[in-house]
Amino acid sequence: MSVQAFIALGANLGQPAKQLRRAIALICLLPNTRLVSCSSFYSSAPVGYTDQPDFINAVVEITTKLSPHGLLEALLAIESALGRERHFSNGPRTIDLDLILYSNLAINNEALTVPHPRMSERAFVLVPLLEIAPNIIIPGQGRAEELLPRVTDQQLHRIA
Repeated sequence: MSVQAFIALGANLGQPAKQLRRAIALICLLPNTRLVSCSSFYSSAPVGYTDQPDFINAVVEITTKLSPHGLLEALLAIESALGRERHFSNGPRTIDLDLILYSNLAINNEALTVPHPRMSERAFVLVPLLEIAPNIIIPGQGRAEELLPRVTDQQLHRIA
């Protein structure tokens, strides 16, 4: 049985918009997975480590028969194929793929935490998520729309 999942994408090295499009194309090639919708692309300032270029971000909705951990492994393989290197937390990257929601499950183990633990603190996740899923409920946190006031201080610009 297929389940609904949401993936946040971000990049700020090389050609970020091109990297997002390549990642989305590779997500579409995953077995038993179908792209349902893709948000607009947004430009956002870096969070945490700020001495780096702005990011391009988006969120996609998929349906998949992959397990949560199977999907995570596939996303990590896509990151690797697109040149992702992990030098330090919140550093610049060619691509970042975060499994933010998987059905209505709450998962918290060493390998995976869903819902993504910081998604409600990030305008670059909430705004594109709400664009494609305006009534989405985040397990354990409530309606995503009600979380937006927490992030109104974060600048976000729709670019495509």
